[in-house]
Amino acid sequence: MAERITGHTELIGLMAYPIRHSVSPAMHNEAFAYLGLDYAYLAFEVDNDTLEDAVKGLRALRMVGSNVSMPNKAAVVQYLDKLSPAAELCGAVNTIVNENGVLTGHITDGIGYMAGLQDNQIDVIGKKMTIVGSGGAATAIEVQAALDGVAEISIFNIKDKFWGNAEETVKKINDRTSCKVALYDLADLEKLKAEMADSYLFTNATGMGMKPLEGKTYIPDSSFFQPDLVVTDIIYSPSETALLKMAKEAGCKTMNGMGMMLFQGAAAFELWTGRKMPIEHMKETLGIRYDSSGKCEV
Repeated sequence: MAERITGHTELIGLMAYPIRHSVSPAMHNEAFAYLGLDYAYLAFEVDNDTLEDAVKGLRALRMVGSNVSMPNKAAVVQYLDKLSPAAELCGAVNTIVNENGVLTGHITDGIGYMAGLQDNQIDVIGKKMTIVGSGGAATAIEVQAALDGVAEISIFNIKDKFWGNAEETVKKINDRTSCKVALYDLADLEKLKAEMADSYLFTNATGMGMKPLEGKTYIPDSSFFQPDLVVTDIIYSPSETALLKMAKEAGCKTMNGMGMMLFQGAAAFELWTGRKMPIEHMKETLGIRYDSSGKCEV
């Protein structure tokens, strides 16, 4: 890294909290070095309270842009100048591009999630999925899945500040795509179990299972899983959440969030640099592989 930093090096950031566990800096900096690009990528611990100042700093320092992760994906929208069509539809952003002081928000989470499934030979197109969550990442996945051709989506969420967002997402998807979407209260465990039993794929698209909620899951017990159900989690640290461990023991094919992280990062990388991320090199460098159950590991 020291040999690459010059007076011309361009800075890209990652704003989230917590974020010290992230492998994104290693991934992007390795890709920059591999392609000979004079960029550096750093992680900054930023929450909703410091987000506005951080975005002002991005603009003032003329940074190329930044990734945005939990809990800032929806909150950051109000501080940007423009949104991509997908980000506008989702009401959330995970990538900021600075073009001569104009900050445009993009969302690549859904693209990354669907690409991660495809890379692991999981084909949900034309099938039904059940998903927990309606925050920024969850909404991006739901929208992209519908646009890509998933036939039916059952969304479960607790009745928190994101409930209204979930209702809007359901309406948008039902109005603008051929996908059939329904929203349910996550407290209704009987309904959750029934929808999971009727689905090809189940995913956790919340922070449940990562620090400070490591070891926790919304699923009460293994009776919610059948061996033919594919179970995914957008979390990649830890590499096997309590949800995935329980699903794997029940005989399900499982996948963590490492594939989604790689492919959403690749989409952001191209927005900033205009270059394709060297995917196969990154898999080798990061040690991304799939075990016999289909779990994406690092």
